[in-house]
Amino acid sequence: MHKILVIEDSVTVRTIVKKLIEDNSHFNCELCKNLAQAKKAFDSGENYLAAVVDLNLPDAPNGESVDLALSYNIPTIVLSGNFEENTRNQLLDKGALDYITKESPYSYIQVATLLDRVRKNLVTEVLVVEDLDSSREHICGLLRKFQFKVYEASGNKEALSQLDRYSGIKLIVAAHEMPDMNGYKLLKTVRHERGMQDIIFIGFSSMKDSVLTSKFIKSGANDLLAKPLYHEEFFSRITQNLDSQDMLQTIRDSANFDALTKVYNRRYLHKYAVELYANRRDDEHIIVSMIDADNFKAVNDTYGHKTGDDFLQEFASLLKEHFSQDLVVRYGGEEFTIVTTQPAKVFFIVLNDFINTLRQTLFTPHKLNITCSIGVSAEFHNNLEAQLEVADTRLYDAKNSGKDRIIDSDILKH
Repeated sequence: MHKILVIEDSVTVRTIVKKLIEDNSHFNCELCKNLAQAKKAFDSGENYLAAVVDLNLPDAPNGESVDLALSYNIPTIVLSGNFEENTRNQLLDKGALDYITKESPYSYIQVATLLDRVRKNLVTEVLVVEDLDSSREHICGLLRKFQFKVYEASGNKEALSQLDRYSGIKLIVAAHEMPDMNGYKLLKTVRHERGMQDIIFIGFSSMKDSVLTSKFIKSGANDLLAKPLYHEEFFSRITQNLDSQDMLQTIRDSANFDALTKVYNRRYLHKYAVELYANRRDDEHIIVSMIDADNFKAVNDTYGHKTGDDFLQEFASLLKEHFSQDLVVRYGGEEFTIVTTQPAKVFFIVLNDFINTLRQTLFTPHKLNITCSIGVSAEFHNNLEAQLEVADTRLYDAKNSGKDRIIDSDILKH
């Protein structure tokens, strides 16, 4: 949960902003109505992700509230009743994230949207490639202001080294004109030689050439910006590309994840298994477990399907917590599959710890105590289907022999 400080004297605006921000479950607002309250909030040592600040307060008529927030290095969004170009430029130069006028309800939606982008930026890694120190520092400064994790390279060889070192880089911002290899060649290397199709590549150039722009886009660039780079356009273009990439990832996730429990689905299991079994080392064993919640039908019959869904969500969360190193799949209904390449002794310790924790856990507001039965196949098999069949047979045996137990290799484990 991230805390947002809202400094605003209007009760109506405070209420609207708080509602829109807290509609996002990642945020919680602290409200201040004047500069004096804001000073106490900052002095408290609370860690704020960002501040939303009214430019003119009764006890701070000349933007003192904005200066206060910026003095604490807090990412700051400024709200104002009027738009003034000079004021806007001064605030952006001081380090404010944005200057938004209170002209319509959409303005407050912009605030909530920008805050969510800042939250996502905390874990978004960006590589800036530019040989001119002053230009590179300027771009890195803009990105860091919006809370991106920024890496730098002064040329393309260094850029490729950084890509090898930091596998989580999601965005490259690269100059076209560089001495060792221009941005176009870097783009071709990233896209075609290294096959990095999901990474966002945004070039920038001082050359105003439509042919160059077309060449960049056709070769796989997401965008090409003209220098000098202006604060709002720069961030807007980056945000649009990141939002598009997030949307694409959401579509992919919807195909691979179970909508209710947020663990992988059976479709992904079979897709994952093809690669897993094909690339298995000679000394690597794959362990497949089938886990079924005991007496789950009685939960739906007694408490209704809403409670049943709540239980499945909590049960899946417990699985993810215990098997964080493994693939967790909802196979169907109340049945889940765990696939691991951990050593058998290590995995069985985790498995026994899970079933013991489950015995002591109360689920949903109804405080349901639900056990599970588990069938495990740890022997060598050539494919997932064969191993699933063995694990499923042992799960059936666990059910028939009293439930609340693990069966592996026909040995009953309590």
